[in-house]
Amino acid sequence: MRISKRLTMAATAAVFTLMAGAAMADGEKIIIGTEGAYPPFNNLEADGTLTGFDIDIAKALCEEMKAECTFVTQDWDGIIPALEAKKFDALIASMSITEERKQKVDFSAKYYNTPPAIVVPKDSDITAATPEALAGKSLGAQSSTTHSNYAEAHMKDAELKLYPTADEYKLDIANGRIDGVIDDVVVLSEWLKTDDGACCKLLGTLPIDPVINGEGAGVAVRKGETALADKFTQAIAAIRASGKYQEINAKYFPFDVYGE
Repeated sequence: MRISKRLTMAATAAVFTLMAGAAMADGEKIIIGTEGAYPPFNNLEADGTLTGFDIDIAKALCEEMKAECTFVTQDWDGIIPALEAKKFDALIASMSITEERKQKVDFSAKYYNTPPAIVVPKDSDITAATPEALAGKSLGAQSSTTHSNYAEAHMKDAELKLYPTADEYKLDIANGRIDGVIDDVVVLSEWLKTDDGACCKLLGTLPIDPVINGEGAGVAVRKGETALADKFTQAIAAIRASGKYQEINAKYFPFDVYGE
């Protein structure tokens, strides 16, 4: 595991520069914030590079907008305050568009939408992804996420344990310290394919709660900066129309994550 190294690098808010091309050198400059600890959507690798679906989508959007973009990593718990403090201009980090968050930030249209799911150890006696089956069980989730909110609302009889990053709940379930975890189905499914995820199995997906899960993941900007949000919305539509979105999607997933 590279948890401590990733968190240390994220805490220093290292900046990763993407030049959108020579033709865009005089274009708008946009600083994009991301977490860097949520594979396969965004991840800070050991060599200091940022990878993932969010990152490739961000690069494609910047190219479409003819903007010169840089990336800054930020711990999830402080990611909206960092946006408000102008540490970066836009947030592309798998942030779900919810009514609660709309009180603090403005969003583009969604760029993907996938449901939450439950993972348990392979030898678990939990047989269903239901509140009844999880009653009395310890359930891990990343704090300040729609998934932790979902568990608080719908898994009230489970013992919810919150973690700063997804890596930390994965470590605990792999070592038998919790009975299950809740997160995005894609994040969990990709983890199960790795050696670290060999401990566990996908129990099932959960019904989307529109109030909690929102409208899908969007690009967040500071409240009132609707012109920038609109530019991202237009760029999302453009890369879907051009086929660039589908090209990026196919690099990571065998199905369309855009959703309905």
